[in-house]
Amino acid sequence: MSGLIKILLVDDHAIVRAGFRLLLASEATLMVVAEAERGEAACQLYWELQPDVTVLDLSMPGIGGLETLRRICQRDSQAKVLVFSVHDESVYVNRAMAAGAKGYITKSSAPGILVAAIQTIAQGGVYIEQGLLNAPPAAQAADYRAIIETLSAREFDIFLLLAKGLTAHKIAEELCLGYKTVANYGTQIKAKLKVASVAELAHIAMVLGVMKG
Repeated sequence: MSGLIKILLVDDHAIVRAGFRLLLASEATLMVVAEAERGEAACQLYWELQPDVTVLDLSMPGIGGLETLRRICQRDSQAKVLVFSVHDESVYVNRAMAAGAKGYITKSSAPGILVAAIQTIAQGGVYIEQGLLNAPPAAQAADYRAIIETLSAREFDIFLLLAKGLTAHKIAEELCLGYKTVANYGTQIKAKLKVASVAELAHIAMVLGVMKG
């Protein structure tokens, strides 16, 4: 993706939004095009403005962050939503990613993390702040590595692209394969690793050091 990244900022605290806007304004490629303090308003602004990335808090009055996330992603499967929350428990991360988020970082993270996450997601990637998802036991990590090493070159390529957040259609275009072929590879890879979501694939890739968070 090139050019300006248009951002919808959703948080119920005006002071927090002002701080985020100031931070993002320091980056020439980022522009906050609208703000919302409730999920209902965020949904309406999303439909009207079609931002490149929506930065969304979870703890808000009204329908709340998770329901806002679900509504946006159910209506637009290509929506790029970054959850930016005080909650660092893995249960929140898992629920947000399952609802369609493309990334999750905490409000205690360094300012550069927010910028990096927005840029990564705008480019079609997935960004989960390191340490948010519980690290697997050493034995499980070893199992992951053993499984990864059994993947064919093509399977490994698709694993990495899925972990980065590319859709099966995008991967098919990039690798000059049929959509069904890529979808089948994806199903096989998830089955081998015993996971059900792209977020889990991204987590495994980061744990094994084959993709940076």
